[in-house]
Amino acid sequence: MRGAVLGLITCLWAAPVFSDVVAAKYTAQTERYTHDVLGDAIEYGALEIQYNDAGKIKTKTITLPQDHVFEDIAPRLADVDGDGSSEIIVVETDARRGAALAVYDHTGKRAETPHIGSSNRWLAPIGIADFNGDGNIDIAYIDRPHLAKTLRVWTFKNNELTETANIAGLSNHRIGENFISGGVRTCNDPPEIITADAAWKRIIATRFVNGKLTKTDLGPFKGKRSFKRALTC
Repeated sequence: MRGAVLGLITCLWAAPVFSDVVAAKYTAQTERYTHDVLGDAIEYGALEIQYNDAGKIKTKTITLPQDHVFEDIAPRLADVDGDGSSEIIVVETDARRGAALAVYDHTGKRAETPHIGSSNRWLAPIGIADFNGDGNIDIAYIDRPHLAKTLRVWTFKNNELTETANIAGLSNHRIGENFISGGVRTCNDPPEIITADAAWKRIIATRFVNGKLTKTDLGPFKGKRSFKRALTC
C-alpha cells in the first residue's frame, strides 16, 4: 500500500542525471517489528540495489539482521558525497534501540546516525540539500514526529554523519499515515524545510539564518494541499 503514495513525495528528492546506483527498493516484507507507525505491521528486511558496473546493470541485495528492519516508505537516491554518483538514504530501525537514518551504496552501509534509543521510536526524513551553504550535503529529518517533534539536520562528510543543527516544535507525520508530509523548497537561497508545526495547525518554513535554524509561519494547515502550495515557488 505504501508504494501507492510515492507519487506524492517524489518531488522532494532530487536525483542526479547519472549515478552508479540507478535504482533501489525495499524487499523481504516482514512483520517481525510491530510498531505499525505507517499504518500497518509490514516493514522490510532487505534492500535491493541496481547499479551500473562498467556499463552493465547489476543487482545486489543487502539483507538486514533479524533485529533490524527498514521502517520506511521508500529508499531515496541522492548524491550526498559529491562524486556524481547516488547514494541511498533509508530509515533503519533496531528493534531495541529504535530508528536511525542511514546512507548506503551498492557496497553496503556508508554512514548512520545514532539510533533514537528505545523501541517504537521513529524518525521521518524530510529532504536532502546543502541547507547551510557550506558546500556539504545535509540530510534533514523530524526526530519522533509524534513525540519529540524536533527537526534535526545532519551533514555527510568523510563517510560520517554529523549533526549540524536542531530545532523543536515541528512535525511531518501523523501516526497511521502511509506517507510523509512536507519537503524542501529551493525557491530561494538557502533551501527551506517545509513542515507542520507541532500541533498541526500551521505550515512552517525553516531555514538557516546566520548559522541558526529559523522558522517562518506560512499560514494555516488545511490538509495536503497546504503542503503542495508551500512547496511551490
